[in-house]
Amino acid sequence: MIDISAIGRDLRLIKERSPLVHNITNFVVMNNTANALLAIGASPVMAHAVEEVEEMAGIASSLVLNIGTLEPRWVDAMVIAGKIALKRNIPIVFDPVGVGATSYRSEVCKQIICECKPSIIRGNASEIIALCNENVKTKGVDSTESSDSALSWAMQLAREVNAVVVISGQTDYITDGEQVEMIYNGSTMMEKVTGMGCTATAVLGAFAAVNPSMFDASIHGMAVMGIAGEIAAAGSKGNGSLQVNFLDELYAMDEEVLCRTFRQ
Repeated sequence: MIDISAIGRDLRLIKERSPLVHNITNFVVMNNTANALLAIGASPVMAHAVEEVEEMAGIASSLVLNIGTLEPRWVDAMVIAGKIALKRNIPIVFDPVGVGATSYRSEVCKQIICECKPSIIRGNASEIIALCNENVKTKGVDSTESSDSALSWAMQLAREVNAVVVISGQTDYITDGEQVEMIYNGSTMMEKVTGMGCTATAVLGAFAAVNPSMFDASIHGMAVMGIAGEIAAAGSKGNGSLQVNFLDELYAMDEEVLCRTFRQ
């Protein structure tokens, strides 16, 4: 049973502490993820220059690595920042966008997981399967698998790399290799807004910054994402209005909304 009051507590801590979430992410989603982090009370910074990531990772509360728009110097920056975060023992959240689509993406993912040892890995079903099975090819950044089909792979991955693995989908799965929790909130309309998965990854960075349990932080972050998306979709005409409504729902999220909307 997921403790709704604990999710509310984490939301309050994010607003009180305004943790600095260092994002090395892709061009497509920078604006979306920064606004989402601001909406829940975190402090986002988008810093990817090799010349500054070491210092930025040195003052951040968490680090989010996202390979959506790959470029060699950005990969170098991710590894540099990741090693600093690892040394400082701050959470690293990794989004293996499109892994399996090209050999370069797959090799970069292996490098980041090996050298940075992320605390949380979040992806869609196809991405999680591709991280475990190099023979699997993905369709760009879109999932061709259902989230439940990837659960056994996610549990295997979590055990192998000692991380919490999150599968986004119609049902979200969170596992540490032994425990499994599911989030049922959300809306299929969210799939029509680019970067919703990347936004979830950034939001996980905020929750990981205030909760020492990466398993609980992942559950809480995905619950908030799902609830905000579900409420926003109910009042949206399409994916354009959903983007704005989603940010408003994140901003307005509190324990009362959680209790009213969360589905166990």
